Amino acid sequence: GVLFTDESRFSLYRADGRQRVWCRVGEWFADVNVVDQVAHGSGGVMVWAGVCYGQQTQVHFIDDILNAQRYHDEILRPIVVPFIHDHHLMLQHDNARPYIARICTQFLEAENIPVLAWPAYSPDMSPIEHVWDALDLRIRQRVPVPANIQQLPTAIEEEWTNIPQATINNLINSVRRRCVALRESNGGHTRY
Repeated sequence: GVLFTDESRFSLYRADGRQRVWCRVGEWFADVNVVDQVAHGSGGVMVWAGVCYGQQTQVHFIDDILNAQRYHDEILRPIVVPFIHDHHLMLQHDNARPYIARICTQFLEAENIPVLAWPAYSPDMSPIEHVWDALDLRIRQRVPVPANIQQLPTAIEEEWTNIPQATINNLINSVRRRCVALRESNGGHTRY
């Protein structure tokens, strides 16, 4: 029983702004190959959430920079601790500075919350990273897609609750395969 947690940024448009297109000579500026750009970015929202086998937390929108104090006050105390105590889980969060700050580690120890040790630079090993991908795909497949930054949080909340729990469970079940593949590659790249 592990609660896998993380935060992710969701934007109205793709993050790197690049789209690759194969085109024939003379077709570079054909309408099918031209994509309108949004000047100065499109805006986005930062979201925190957690998943475990059979359950998921609510999403929490992060309005500003997430520092240790805000992580403690807005996420650990009101969301993580009650959820973990209710479901008898241990916590997995990565090694981001707010997560491992003294205020947070001491608080988790005082609340008797066991924390799963997590290797640095291994975000792809956590199933929640793949849940974020599934959520992003669901948002981009909505009809209509969110057209502005005000519609994006509503779409995120709705699609988060609509992710099939079987999808989340399958991703959690894949952790063992991911760890074995990582060990067999001596910590190098894997197909996951």
